[in-house]
Amino acid sequence: MYADEFNVSWQPTLRAMWSPVGQQVMIRTPGKPAKHYGIGAVNYHTGETFVIFRKRKNRLQIAEFLRLVLKAYPQKRIILAWDNVYTHKDGEIEKVEQEYANRLKLLYLPTYSPWLNPIEMLWRHYRREVTHCELFGSPEKLIEASKNFFTKYNQSPSRILSVIGSKAA
Repeated sequence: MYADEFNVSWQPTLRAMWSPVGQQVMIRTPGKPAKHYGIGAVNYHTGETFVIFRKRKNRLQIAEFLRLVLKAYPQKRIILAWDNVYTHKDGEIEKVEQEYANRLKLLYLPTYSPWLNPIEMLWRHYRREVTHCELFGSPEKLIEASKNFFTKYNQSPSRILSVIGSKAA
């Protein structure tokens, strides 16, 4: 599995858009954008995703995420590759890795190399479909739309395999 975190900001992500000559498309924004975080993993061979949403993404949430992944796959040995960010290396994370030494192996990708983590492509696709130029009525509705995105794609994992560039597709 490949894993990483991503920002889920109530502030819409912007991108280029077509509009009639002389008319600019206006995108509404919230007065004070609320921020949440997604922590997720994708199975490079099956396309299945596992994503949780939290208000923070510190060591405690990362450790919680690892425990939830292990609980979701009780009979599997999990090899999880992710970046070298400091929240992935700490006493809480080491505690989980030691507790589940027979089921969990963490691999660290080189620093500043997002192109080595296929889940980055999934995050880009998520933004295109969910957050680009879209203001939701509340942060809760944004989280709901985000969960719906991953639920929908888990029903057709071959699409995820295609998005992340897996040869299993």
